[in-house]
Amino acid sequence: MAEPLIEDSIEIDATPEKVWAIVSDLRRMGEWSPQCKKMIVFGGDVKLGTSTLNINRRGPLVWPTRSKVVSFEPDREIAFRIAENRTVWSFRIEPTATGVRLTESRTAAGGATTKVSSTLVDKFMGGEKNFEDELAVGIRETLGKIKQAAQGS
Repeated sequence: MAEPLIEDSIEIDATPEKVWAIVSDLRRMGEWSPQCKKMIVFGGDVKLGTSTLNINRRGPLVWPTRSKVVSFEPDREIAFRIAENRTVWSFRIEPTATGVRLTESRTAAGGATTKVSSTLVDKFMGGEKNFEDELAVGIRETLGKIKQAAQGS
């Protein structure tokens, strides 16, 4: 059973518009994520319903996934659902007194993914707990890189 929610947040000294410009440009995901090395966006500009092909890597393993943007609220939130395991990844932007709080999350509704996904995670990724621990570390790394880009350091 998958963890229903993996999430972390970071404070960023930047405007919601600046952070939105970074997180909504899915073509740049490979710059931030330690696992998703590339997102190929279909159909021009990213918007609700946009489809992507994602190239993921973990050590010597490389695998594709497909996703669809399921939430698109400029300067507030973008989320995409992974077709192969039904998880939803999102970035939520909340204004603060000094900038924004950016939250990244991975949601597995009811703690469930697909049978194929859970079998592959178990057989090739060290099991659900190990894999999800890596995802949590990856979320922190992604947020840190986005913060650096947004603050220009």
